[in-house]
Amino acid sequence: MQLADINNYIEDVIRVSLPDAAKYPSHIVEAMNYAMSAGGKRIRPTLMYLTYKAFMETQNSNENGSNASEDAVIKPFMAAIEMIHTHSLIHDDLPALDNDSLRRGRPTVHVQFDESTAILAGDALLNNAYEVVAEGMTSLTKEYFNAFSILTSKTGKDGMLGGQGLDVELSGSKITNDERDYIYEKKTSALIEAPFMIGATLAGADKDIIDKLERAGRSIGLAFQVQDDILDAIGDAEKLGKEVHQDERNEKNTYVSEYGLEASKEYVKSESEKAVGIIKEVMPDNEYRVLLVELVEKMITREK
Repeated sequence: MQLADINNYIEDVIRVSLPDAAKYPSHIVEAMNYAMSAGGKRIRPTLMYLTYKAFMETQNSNENGSNASEDAVIKPFMAAIEMIHTHSLIHDDLPALDNDSLRRGRPTVHVQFDESTAILAGDALLNNAYEVVAEGMTSLTKEYFNAFSILTSKTGKDGMLGGQGLDVELSGSKITNDERDYIYEKKTSALIEAPFMIGATLAGADKDIIDKLERAGRSIGLAFQVQDDILDAIGDAEKLGKEVHQDERNEKNTYVSEYGLEASKEYVKSESEKAVGIIKEVMPDNEYRVLLVELVEKMITREK
């Protein structure tokens, strides 16, 4: 098994979870599907799936067999986390926020359609994520309820949206390190922490392990965000599939602008090594953990 195989599997999971645009008179669903079908790395559902399978593999080995339908419990969350992430990208690109015209190598949703459609499509994707999880709830187990609670808390005012809100409010202002760290942890890390925690929760992992994986996700999210800042400063727009120098244009105070490129690269290395150490400490040693570490290393050394 390779990461490419899992990516193809996730694309199928996402595709069947999207609504049929032909059934709706407005362009909102078409815009939703346009954004979701633009590709992307599918990092968050991949992290979730690999975490879940790593723990389930050990359980199956102990029970001398695998439950062929075990993926059913994780699929709705995989689709949901990508819908929530894509909703955030649609809104980030709006003229009122970052005002970007290119995303994943294609016109952003407000450019392809219009601004009002983009706003509503983003809202609809966020809501649809929770609909998908609710529809997948065949029985309300403790694990499913806890996973749903993680999903909502990490994406709302105490997570991603809270970080985005402060980021927008302080754009163009001189911010403190604490404010920058809050934005990074909430806006980016929260959506990396959630897949680890949800995957482990649905697999029945202990709370201590889930807490440690939350810390690993936070370190990966911080490294991922600072690497994103580095690429925005020195990256290639054609490779990235989006505009560069956005932070400078929007006068954002980033780790790169505060400490420079070399210190930023060292920070990325340090945080990623910390995360990999935690993963190897708490997760079973099997092919899924190997793939998970491979994905983390690709995330923080990426050039696009």
